Amino acid sequence: MADIVDPATRSRMMSGIRGRNTRIEVAVRKGLFALGYRYRTDVRSLPGRPDIVLPRWNAVVLVHGCFWHAHDCGLCRIPATRPEFWREKLEGNARRDRRNEAALNDAGWRIAIVWECALRGRGASALGEVINSLHAWIRGREQMIELRG
Repeated sequence: MADIVDPATRSRMMSGIRGRNTRIEVAVRKGLFALGYRYRTDVRSLPGRPDIVLPRWNAVVLVHGCFWHAHDCGLCRIPATRPEFWREKLEGNARRDRRNEAALNDAGWRIAIVWECALRGRGASALGEVINSLHAWIRGREQMIELRG
C-alpha cells in the first residue's frame, strides 16, 4: 500500500514527533509534582535515560508511547508502508526497553511503566487514577508496576 503523502511531507511529519517532554510525560510529571514529589528527568547515567527519576524513593517512572515501544494494545498498529522495516524497528525498541529495565532492576531501582493507552482519550479522571496509583506505588514496597489502558 502506498503512502498517502509524498516522502518529503512524511519526513517532515515524522521529524515533528518528540522523544522527550511528550504531552503524557509532562502530565505525569505535573501530577507527581503537585503531590510534592521532586524528581530529575532524563538522567543520562542510568540505563535508558528514564523519563522521571525519584532518587529519594529509589524509583524511576518510564512513560512509554504505545506505538514506539510496541505495546500490545489498539494504539500500536504496524504501518502499511514498509511493514517489515517498522516491525523490526519496533521489536528492537521493545528489546532495548527490556534490557534497560533489567539493568535498572539489577542496579536496585524500582520501576513504574506508564503506557500512553492508560491516559489517552480517557480524560482527566484517568490521569488522576494513574497519579494515585503512582503515589501508592512510590510509598509502597512493590518492585515494579505497569499502568495500562
